[in-house]
Amino acid sequence: MIEVINSTSAPEALGTYSQAIQHGNTVYLSGQIPLDAETMQFSSEEIRLQIVQVIENLSAVCEAAGGSLSNIVKLTVYLIDLNHFPLINDAMTHYFSKPYPARTTLGVSALPRGAQVEMDAIMVIP
Repeated sequence: MIEVINSTSAPEALGTYSQAIQHGNTVYLSGQIPLDAETMQFSSEEIRLQIVQVIENLSAVCEAAGGSLSNIVKLTVYLIDLNHFPLINDAMTHYFSKPYPARTTLGVSALPRGAQVEMDAIMVIP
């Protein structure tokens, strides 16, 4: 059975998609950009703070599905500037613990609303 996951603590979807979809014990989290859930504006223009906001948004959706960041098995990161890759690693050490999720980081030319970073994930709930 497929279940739609929504969290009021994460930004609402900007288009025709769900924040997450759960099938069995697997949850597919849509991409999050650094929007504040209350204002639907960027939390900051500073890349470090944007990364933090994105992870916090993912965390809120994980919790709405009954999991946490520790249940993420695959994380995909999209960056406008791959020079910020070390900042992703730094943030990962604060929000994730070993074993870290599998991860792909891609350099992209543009993201929604001019964001500098976006992340999506796959989570498995035990």
